[in-house]
Order: sequence, then C-alpha cells, then structure tokens
Amino acid sequence: MPAGQAYDTAGDLGAVGLARRAARDGVAQPLPPYPAWVERLAGFDPARVLFAHDCAVWEPSGR
Repeated sequence: MPAGQAYDTAGDLGAVGLARRAARDGVAQPLPPYPAWVERLAGFDPARVLFAHDCAVWEPSGR
C-alpha cells in the first residue's frame, strides 16, 4: 500500500523509528519529537519502503 511521500530519505525514517521505539520502550525524556501519524504508518507493517529523494530501499529484518 503506498503511503505517499511520508519521508524523503532513509535517514529521516530511521531517526523517527528510533525515537518512536525509545518512547514505546519507556526511555526517559527528552526524546526527539515525531508526528502522531507515524503510529498509523507503522501499523501498515511495510515489507519494503522506497524513498522519494534517496536510492535506499528499507526492508525489515527477520521477514
């Protein structure tokens, strides 16, 4: 399912993913903020992510 242009680069997605995981794991503040819609995006459980301004391809480990 396409998510549109949610993140331009793999680095942007990675930074948000780390902040989200830290928040969910209970790491103390301050943490970098991330938009609330990231939870919905993560809920799609993507098998592959392509980026608009980056040649990288992201695939989750363990699939």
